[in-house]
Amino acid sequence: MSAAKPKEVIEIDASQLVALRRRVEAGTLEPEDFATIDAVLESYAYVTQLIDQKSTTLDRLRKLLFGASSEKTADVLGRAPQVATDNQPAAAEPAQEVSGESATQVESKQRRPGHGRNGAADYPGAVRIAVPHESLQPGDACPACQRGTAYEVATPGVLIRMIGQPPLQATIYELQKLRCHLCGQVFTAQSPAGVGPEKYDATVASMIGLLKYGNGLPFNRVEGLQENLEVPLPASTQWEIVAEAAAKYRPAQEELIRQAAQGEVVYNDDTTVKILERMGARAQQQAFHEAEREAKGGPRPARTGLFTSGVVATHAGRRITLFFSGNQHAGENLLDVLRRRAGDLPPPIQMCDALSRNRPVEFQTIVANCLAHARRQFVDVIERFPDDCRYVLQAIEVIYHNDALARERKLTAQERLQFHQAESGPTMECLREWLKRQFEERLVEPHSALGAAIQYLRKHWEKLTLFLRVPGASLDNNICERALKKAILHRKNALFYKTQNGADVGDLHMSLIHTCELCGANPFDYLTQLQRHAEEVATTPDRWLPWNYRNNFTAASDAA
Repeated sequence: MSAAKPKEVIEIDASQLVALRRRVEAGTLEPEDFATIDAVLESYAYVTQLIDQKSTTLDRLRKLLFGASSEKTADVLGRAPQVATDNQPAAAEPAQEVSGESATQVESKQRRPGHGRNGAADYPGAVRIAVPHESLQPGDACPACQRGTAYEVATPGVLIRMIGQPPLQATIYELQKLRCHLCGQVFTAQSPAGVGPEKYDATVASMIGLLKYGNGLPFNRVEGLQENLEVPLPASTQWEIVAEAAAKYRPAQEELIRQAAQGEVVYNDDTTVKILERMGARAQQQAFHEAEREAKGGPRPARTGLFTSGVVATHAGRRITLFFSGNQHAGENLLDVLRRRAGDLPPPIQMCDALSRNRPVEFQTIVANCLAHARRQFVDVIERFPDDCRYVLQAIEVIYHNDALARERKLTAQERLQFHQAESGPTMECLREWLKRQFEERLVEPHSALGAAIQYLRKHWEKLTLFLRVPGASLDNNICERALKKAILHRKNALFYKTQNGADVGDLHMSLIHTCELCGANPFDYLTQLQRHAEEVATTPDRWLPWNYRNNFTAASDAA
């Protein structure tokens, strides 16, 4: 039986522990002592169980016991940022103070919604029904005063009513049959208008794909939900439906890859994935034979690691997300994308962490490294080196504050570069001198955790500060890491893909769905329209992308 997680973590110092032990020996326990002993025993059983698990690291154990701490500077430092001194960089001031807004305006902007109430404008996908007045028309005499004239108010009254229903519904049409008692001919009623020949509408594949690949709900859970709602749909049938629809989505995915290859900035990173077809005894046996061939001077064996790579590209003001699962690293998958890049375009800016496997070795890019990765190393050791880490975190806080101001002011790439050079450049130069001085004056042990964090910053300084020299360079790779949460959510709930084909179908759905989310499009409607206009998508895929596919319907309605 697994031990339950303790309800709370009780902190007991050495003196309290000694006093408790003495009361136990003397038999004079107080009522609150029993609660303390129970909590200690629960914690001991829980920690023992975690230690028995091979996957439990010290960092994971700490997070499981005490919760994952926030990496925000104010939370890490435990206080509000301070004003700069001679030895410490200035912490960022609130953006609204720079723009000169009043305290009331600042408070209203900082107040988080959180009330759970949405207005009618927040339901763009809702069915809207106009309800006329039961007795009055515009221009009628006022029934109250009998002198005025009623006119229509621009803003109607609004009632919002929501209903619950199964994700996938079924309608049964019972067609009447008549048989001649002499010749035996059977006459069956015609199906109603609008009822197609297919059992499963295009919306079924869209909903299943959105539930599984967009929200991490495995086929078997959807099957259980539909069974409870008395509209059964087996998991095997769900797979057949989405696999068939994937063939209709493919031209749109290829067009997204082509356009992503022309992007000005590309972000890429990896996460792990399980594909059973590539992990079984057959794959192990193949790896063994390949290793034997390499030992005899043959080719190098194929890689056995499995990864899902995320690639996010910004092109013409739009963001495109692509996913690739298999044996290739993020750099190799990015290389496959950039091979479709037009030859007359300059090298793109590539944002990634400092791992060499993220680089497309055969294609030139302007590499920028993730400042958030460098910052995180100081967050991890702040408890052991509070003063030194505080200096670095406050310096980086200034940079992120300035970048937020640039977004708020909607600066162009060139204006943003000039703004960072003027406002962030001095802070980064002070930080660089501080990092250099730590080793030159032997203020930090090079082989300590803090020394490793400082060495990482110094080693990758040029790539970490590319935003000070190249227009459009980003500060971090957070947009790609957020995109990879799609794959991580699927991995946590569905655990694995059975075959490489299943992984390819999942990558296709995730790419289209997350691109829709970044572009503000409705992924359910988009997937549905791709299926209903499969022939047009195959011939002109550039007109059927998340940001422009609705224009086809507008043009058709105007022509009509």
